Amino acid sequence: MANTPLYRGFRYPREIISHVVWLYFRFSLSFRDIEELMASRGVIVTYETIRQWTLRFGQQFANELRRRQPRRGDKWALSSC
Repeated sequence: MANTPLYRGFRYPREIISHVVWLYFRFSLSFRDIEELMASRGVIVTYETIRQWTLRFGQQFANELRRRQPRRGDKWALSSC
């Protein structure tokens, strides 16, 4: 995913775009919340830009998050305290 032409032509580096989209899908934050978080880190990006990024790259990130979740039927060991 890092060397794909998916991010070519965007003003921001792929690290910022992927972090913003990851924040949206991982923590269910609003676009404005993410805008504030990024502004506190010194990255000025509008909520509308974040919305467009999530529409464009969102399905790819959602699939990746879903793929990383444990599969049903996996065994989990619990230890008693």
